[in-house]
Amino acid sequence: MKTMISHKISLLLLAVFFILPISLWSQEIKLSRQDKKEARKAMLAENYRILDSLITGRKFVLEADFLQNQMGDRIAVASRINFIKINGESGILQTGNDFRTGYNGVGGVTAEGIVSSWKVTRDKRSLTHKVSFNIQTKLGTYNVFLTVNPENRATAEISGSRSGRLTWDGHLLTIDNSKVFKGMETF
Repeated sequence: MKTMISHKISLLLLAVFFILPISLWSQEIKLSRQDKKEARKAMLAENYRILDSLITGRKFVLEADFLQNQMGDRIAVASRINFIKINGESGILQTGNDFRTGYNGVGGVTAEGIVSSWKVTRDKRSLTHKVSFNIQTKLGTYNVFLTVNPENRATAEISGSRSGRLTWDGHLLTIDNSKVFKGMETF
């Protein structure tokens, strides 16, 4: 009888020693999830502030990872030769292709010109920036509508004097951190 009671007590103690740490550990997970959520929120707010200074200062490069036409065809591209660069009052739009040469020597077109009609809209709730501007080049005037989210993803929709639209989808970088290669200016 005494051995039976001692076995029950030892089983009870073992159960307490195994169950108690598990329940404490599950509370730690809940706390760490909350901490992760708060850290992510703080990181996005800081990214929003940094991106705001880049956009306001007009010194950034959108390096495209994908290009998409008005029909919805989307292709992966090399970001070092497919970009939109804004440096103060000047801007460059460039497309390129790794497999052939084009008008600009890198398989596409390079249009360099003057930036005008700059308008920035900030959405503090979703932490996004929407920027619209024009680039006047030798090839024509291009309307650019840029959307940047706090995770540093950017989408720019470009339309020009000719019919059609091209969308650059990529990420925003400072000019110093960008590794783009500018081809020859077209025409």
